[in-house]
Amino acid sequence: MPELPEVEVTCIGIRPYIVGKTVAQLIVRNGRLRKPVRRDLPKILPNAVLQKVSRRAKYLLLQFDLGTLVIHLGMSGGLRIISAHHHADIQKHDHIDLIFTDGTVLRYHDPRRFGLFEWFDGQPEKFQLFNQLGLEPLTAQFNGAFLYRALRHKKLPIKTALMNGQTVVGVGNIYANEALFQAKINPQRISGSLKKTECEHLAQAIKNVLQQAIDAGGSTIQDFVDSDGKAGYFQNQHQVYGKSNTPCPCCGTLIQRIIQNQRSSFFCPHCQGISHAGAAFPMRGIQ
Repeated sequence: MPELPEVEVTCIGIRPYIVGKTVAQLIVRNGRLRKPVRRDLPKILPNAVLQKVSRRAKYLLLQFDLGTLVIHLGMSGGLRIISAHHHADIQKHDHIDLIFTDGTVLRYHDPRRFGLFEWFDGQPEKFQLFNQLGLEPLTAQFNGAFLYRALRHKKLPIKTALMNGQTVVGVGNIYANEALFQAKINPQRISGSLKKTECEHLAQAIKNVLQQAIDAGGSTIQDFVDSDGKAGYFQNQHQVYGKSNTPCPCCGTLIQRIIQNQRSSFFCPHCQGISHAGAAFPMRGIQ
């Protein structure tokens, strides 16, 4: 599934090609996504001017003068910029084309069809799916002091708390593993046991890992490519994710893998040993 860095890379990639342009046509070949695409959307968008392309959590926001198109890439979705000379080359899972008056095409490709194309007439920050979302991790407001206040009464494991999206958005499984390793915090630590200094280190680690991933074009896990069709390569910089039974890059101890909430967690038992400051759930599923 594309995570925050992959969505941000897509946002950065498509923005210069389409902002300021006018929609000529919306073609929906298959609108049976996670939620069916509105049948009247092809009638709403023609002549609309795209004013801004931005991101909220893992959602892309295409803000027009008439409203906002909210896009989620789901498990396997992707957006590509197609030139006017190549837009007739349709692939099997190319479900939606947003065509601009200069011939530029923004094409949505999604083999599993778990994505979302939803039109919203109001201000994007009032979109219902955003009501429970936490802070954006790359903003100044997200820091150690905020994280400490948000976590100090939580009894969840820290990795679970980071991934639920209500405290901070966009910290998916890959990046939670990497940030916790960088901050030297065990993924099983109870969230409320973290000290202020640990929260400061963790907040900075989250920012570092996400920015490094964005700079590297995201992680090529399964089939993610950017808007130009190029694969990201942050997976080459993973320190612990997917590295079970390989030596820790810091101390040489073998990386361990456990299962938390049906997701794999990878950590170094030496560098991320559970502090006496907080208990943890029993380790299960070590492989």
